[in-house]
Amino acid sequence: MTTDRTPRVDAARMERTYDAPVEVVWQLCTTAAGIEQWWTTDGFDTHVRELDLKPGGTLVYTMTATAPEQIEFMRSAGLPLTSELRKTFTEVVAPTRLAFLSLIDFVPDHEPYEHLTTLDLVAAGQRTTVVMSVDPLHDEPWTQQHRSHRRAELENLEAALSRRSA
Repeated sequence: MTTDRTPRVDAARMERTYDAPVEVVWQLCTTAAGIEQWWTTDGFDTHVRELDLKPGGTLVYTMTATAPEQIEFMRSAGLPLTSELRKTFTEVVAPTRLAFLSLIDFVPDHEPYEHLTTLDLVAAGQRTTVVMSVDPLHDEPWTQQHRSHRRAELENLEAALSRRSA
């Protein structure tokens, strides 16, 4: 089912192939326990508060700074150590496509807006290719920072899959 939002033509496209079947990758992308294993940047922990996996459903989670350098950065920037984030699903097509709008409401002196990310999962036997399309944010520095976070998440997904198979 879908609410039919497609990535912009200037969306970044990131692709990674994992040594795991598509069902395992889908589970890590669509369950609270799975998301908490990889959906964060280094030095933060994620805790899912709400997950309603359907178009129009939401994912609400917190990210808490845990590494000393992240804690110091957050404090020096006058930011809370824990932030709540919200995503609204626009597409959920198990086990091949997941798309969501992120509420960007944390940019100082900028009105909140929504930002689209799309994950396409392509099965190839016991391997899965994840293609992440990430729309740009309101300016180039924020766009580059956000894309860097998304690349880190894809690396974290690989680490989570490695822990599962160990």
